[in-house]
Amino acid sequence: MTRTIVVTSGKGGVGKTTTTANLGMALAKRGRRTVVIDADFGLRNLDLLLGLENRIVYTAVEVLAQECRLEQALVRDKRQSNLCLLPAAQNRLKEAVSADQMRQLVSLLAEDFEYILIDSPAGIEGGFQNAVAAAREALIVTTPEIAAVRDADRVVGLLEANSVKKIQLVVNRVRPAMVAANNMMSVKDVQEILAIPVVGVIPDDEKVIVSTNRGEPLVLADPLPLAGLAFENIARRLEGEDVPFLPLEAPREGFLDRLQKILFAKVI
Repeated sequence: MTRTIVVTSGKGGVGKTTTTANLGMALAKRGRRTVVIDADFGLRNLDLLLGLENRIVYTAVEVLAQECRLEQALVRDKRQSNLCLLPAAQNRLKEAVSADQMRQLVSLLAEDFEYILIDSPAGIEGGFQNAVAAAREALIVTTPEIAAVRDADRVVGLLEANSVKKIQLVVNRVRPAMVAANNMMSVKDVQEILAIPVVGVIPDDEKVIVSTNRGEPLVLADPLPLAGLAFENIARRLEGEDVPFLPLEAPREGFLDRLQKILFAKVI
């Protein structure tokens, strides 16, 4: 049975699109026929993160208007043939595709793909409602910040109201040193607030910015960075594997760090 998963958050800028791109690629690497849908009409970015922006000819809007076939709008990744992108239209509003039309698209895609990942727009307005309409599962992406967690909590309630039963949590941009210093919420704190199971913990990594700018998902990097491994582990957990979480511990304080603290204390 095809699994339709919406990747959402409520708050913008927490890493939804990065998660969609890397998870889609990770599942494709595992041999799963996967399609990622950019549901952020008017502000599409998923094509950039996958490096497919120059290959887009048609979008989901043209498919629904019967101006092209679905196969013509799908962009197949050259690096991983199991992955396809259904792009959004940049010149349309977020409500360009209705909830019923999203269900129609997903129904067509379910004939050929094992995983359908829907990259939801930020916010909880019409674009969000349309994106989640066809989803049976959801991944809530949040950072360990109170504003992002509060918005994620609101989205959990909306997903439950839309009959999305399986909701899991991805905590992004975790900084172990800040958590250890009580300057950042821990993963446990976030989970206790949202009361949904954690499927992934992604460490903060500057390589994410590099991969985004290059259109190369982290899971394709060699050697695989820690954040890329974390995304691959999410794919494995979605497949039912029992994968332990990465040991994200604060770096140990070295001699120079301790000396600097002592000198700084004396100055004060």
